[in-house]
Amino acid sequence: MICENGTDIEGDFMTDVKQVQQQAALSLERLWPRLEITFRDDANAAPTDWCVFERRLRHEWERLFVLLIGLYGGQYDFFYHLEEILGAMAHSWLARPTWLKQLDARREAAPTWFQSQLMVGGVCYVDLFAGTLHGLRDRLLYFKKLGITYLHLMPLFESPESNSDGGYAVSSYRRVNPRLGTIEELAELAHEFQEHGISLVLDFVFNHTSDEHEWARCAKAGDHEYERFYFLFPDRAMPDAYEHALREIFPTVRHGSFTWREDISKWVWTTFNSFQWDLNYANPAVFRAMTQEMLFIANSGVEILRLDAVAFIWKRLGTNCENQPEAHQIIQAFNSITRIAAPGMLFKSEAIVHPDDVLSYISTRECQISYNPLLMALLWESLATREVKLLDHSMRSRFQLPQGTAWVNYLRSHDDIGWTFDDNDARWEWIDPVGHRSFLNQFYIGRFAGSFARGVSFQENPATGDARVSGTLASLAGLEQAIQVADEQQIELAVRRILMLHSIILSIGGIPLIYLGDEFGTLNEYSFASDLYKADDSRWVHRPKADWAWRKRVENDPSSPHGHIFTELVRLIALRKQQPAIYGNETEFVETGNGHLFGYIRHGGGQRLFVIANFSEHPQEMDADRLRVYGPGFSFTDMITSHILTSERPLRLEPYQCMWLVARSAGL
Repeated sequence: MICENGTDIEGDFMTDVKQVQQQAALSLERLWPRLEITFRDDANAAPTDWCVFERRLRHEWERLFVLLIGLYGGQYDFFYHLEEILGAMAHSWLARPTWLKQLDARREAAPTWFQSQLMVGGVCYVDLFAGTLHGLRDRLLYFKKLGITYLHLMPLFESPESNSDGGYAVSSYRRVNPRLGTIEELAELAHEFQEHGISLVLDFVFNHTSDEHEWARCAKAGDHEYERFYFLFPDRAMPDAYEHALREIFPTVRHGSFTWREDISKWVWTTFNSFQWDLNYANPAVFRAMTQEMLFIANSGVEILRLDAVAFIWKRLGTNCENQPEAHQIIQAFNSITRIAAPGMLFKSEAIVHPDDVLSYISTRECQISYNPLLMALLWESLATREVKLLDHSMRSRFQLPQGTAWVNYLRSHDDIGWTFDDNDARWEWIDPVGHRSFLNQFYIGRFAGSFARGVSFQENPATGDARVSGTLASLAGLEQAIQVADEQQIELAVRRILMLHSIILSIGGIPLIYLGDEFGTLNEYSFASDLYKADDSRWVHRPKADWAWRKRVENDPSSPHGHIFTELVRLIALRKQQPAIYGNETEFVETGNGHLFGYIRHGGGQRLFVIANFSEHPQEMDADRLRVYGPGFSFTDMITSHILTSERPLRLEPYQCMWLVARSAGL
């Protein structure tokens, strides 16, 4: 393309690309002999491993070089850091346990393994669920009974006793919280669970560290190298300049994103809590240091790393410092490094931001899987409104993902629920987005007349009216209120809501993720309010300690609502694993002709699966003509109930019923 001034932009771009490619090749040509000298003894001791490392490095090198030179090429010591990163990758690969190297090879041979219908996730805090890592190993048979093949352990690395933010204020990435166990026990657990088909998932908290981390301690002691690991300011000039465009994350805890530290007489950038210091990724030493921590965690046996707070990791004056281009470059560089030194490991992004920004982190070259906060929020939205129009509209345009990636679909997590739908999607359906979010908050914290929910407000901002919602799945779905008033009909409806929601995340494609405890319909636990360190964080209401004696009682009593939920969920999980159509990430959403019915089709493995769910407490119908268009034939089976149905008459769904329909021949 030639500009008016005669400049050939396309030609210049191609020249630049060629120059960078040449620079990448020349850099590796010069660095590789130095690396061979450094690791000569290791390479001689394990020549096959060294050849595998070289092959992967040469395959991935150009991409990694381009990303790093784009981020740090202007730094005077760029090539020093580059060589150190090369050494870190080589050291990590050579130290990688044999069983993980074997797993790497299997994952490379079957790169879409995580898209399988066999994948079912569970998430828990080790201490609340089982006490210790040893106690967690004792629950292996339970996980297998439930059908879990993906186990996410909430932050378990060393953190301060008091100011830990549930473990997200990390003091050491190489030591497990001593109350839970040791790093050696974690590695043993990962290996044993993998042998039983359960992939271990851990958090990588890389936006910030605890103010008690060694790096922060050095910074507080005046070490200039480590002061540059963070954002430290002597006065309010720069914090004020940044603050103009930043949003408050925890407005009820404190105002602003900076904390005054009397002990060092400086302001510190603290996006989340005053004891969590944001890292300065404009400094290549930070990227290099976190690379080493990431690879250490990878070698402990982790198969999936949940990348925490990905939207916040790059700061730029004059912006809201969220979702900056460099944030993507950093994650892509981490991705490239793992393809060389730990290729069996995947990234899961945690970006609870605008749906478009969530999608921007998902690719095979960045985060292969991602939480789906939009589906989560809109399932609750549809439950409150009894209408699926916003859910259906949003999923049609926002559910599809690139090949080789997958959603993690969940109904709640350790965190609060926020209403992250797109405002224009809402307006398209004649919904006022501001008023609707206010309604949803009021509904789920029980302030709306006729609400069945028993949620608790989180970070309610009186100045803006903004808020989020805390609560267990069962309490938000109406079971707590129904039990309190001893209304059998409302208990039945609450159980139906819970099972319908699970039926959707189990069948819509991707990895369903259950916050462990929800499989029994655990209710809110309000005792957190009497704990000095938890009282100001309502999210602890939905993080109760597992009561295994109670679980055993209700598990053997399917007539109780809790036992019924567990029994049915175990059955649904087993049913999911038998449906080849759920493999992969292709989902077709359909127009059901009824504003209360949400429907979609899954194809795969020679099977066509039509899923339809009723979000109303009243029976609803899909007319026969539409059923013939979208359904799986004239005669078909509901896999959930085993009922045989035909398309000669309207399809009737009972309150909060979900059907998985397949052609009758496939259901026999």
